Amino acid sequence: MQLSKKEYMAKLNEASKNTLLETLSIEIVDYGDDFLVARMPVTPKVHQPDGVLHGGATAALAESVGSFASHIFTDIENYFVRGIEITANHLKSISEGFIYAKATFLHKGRTTQLLDIRVTDDADNLISICRLSTISLPKKK
Repeated sequence: MQLSKKEYMAKLNEASKNTLLETLSIEIVDYGDDFLVARMPVTPKVHQPDGVLHGGATAALAESVGSFASHIFTDIENYFVRGIEITANHLKSISEGFIYAKATFLHKGRTTQLLDIRVTDDADNLISICRLSTISLPKKK
């Protein structure tokens, strides 16, 4: 039996328990054949001292959604995925609401993957653009 989209997202979010994703209240909210979307609330716990979203929290969201995307589109029976490089260009400040990170593949190779991650706010304003490289390595048997 195949899971519904809602059940599958619940399963993905359940896998985030006791991780950084839970600490930052990151949740998967949508996915498709070639993308994954997660959101994170912008509250004081992810602010810089001057009251705006910390770039490191944005990068953590981007790496989380990108790694999750690589993970769900990889044969996890035989491979594990690790992030190997992330870049982030922060374009706009935000102090409240939610940010959404949408990861799409620029390259989906057998060994390396490159993802474009666009981070937007509730009004679809571009907050940051990130790139994540991941690597799929064989599990030792």
